[in-house]
Amino acid sequence: MEREIIQTLDGSTTIHLKEWNECYHSKHGAIQEAKHVFIKNGLALFSNQSISILEIGFGTGLNAFITYLESEESGQTIDYVGVEAYPVSADEVLAMNYIEELKAAESEAIFEKMHTCNWEEKTIFSGNFTLTKRKQFFEEIDDIEKFDLIYFDAFGYRVQPELWSTAIFDKMYKSLKSNGVLVTYAARGVVKRSMIEVGFTVEKLAGPPGKREMFRARK
Repeated sequence: MEREIIQTLDGSTTIHLKEWNECYHSKHGAIQEAKHVFIKNGLALFSNQSISILEIGFGTGLNAFITYLESEESGQTIDYVGVEAYPVSADEVLAMNYIEELKAAESEAIFEKMHTCNWEEKTIFSGNFTLTKRKQFFEEIDDIEKFDLIYFDAFGYRVQPELWSTAIFDKMYKSLKSNGVLVTYAARGVVKRSMIEVGFTVEKLAGPPGKREMFRARK
């Protein structure tokens, strides 16, 4: 599938899949979306406590990198697991402008390390942040009550509806601890129904720039 690097409206880059007309992040702003959906409406709920995070769709590493930066600023201890079936290439990683846009030159080596560290191994990035990258399909996830927070950042329902199925959300529900939270940029009725069917309590929140709404689900 042909891929290209494009600039989103907030100046940050993302990967565009031409055949699907689908992007790894919002065209309205990759960094803005990540901060709004996953940090403001997810991570911020767990301030002042150590947490474990599961990311569904590690992709460019943007969500993980921003979460790392947040942990360094706040001192919060985070154990981060990123699942990705199709890792991005080294050339694509180098084309991302997140270091410049986030004004994080002092952490450039960290971003590179996130993509070069071994898969299936826990890697220590600081006293606050560890990362384990798992190369697997989402339907293979079988964790039980392991995570406090899930960043659900799969490709959209329009192109991959199977990733938003009841079966997948059942796995998400089981992988969360009691009172655990899942946040996603999605706000389709069919997605909400699948979440509720497996036991989630779902709330609709204001979406990131360019998107009216998003979901947050709690176990």
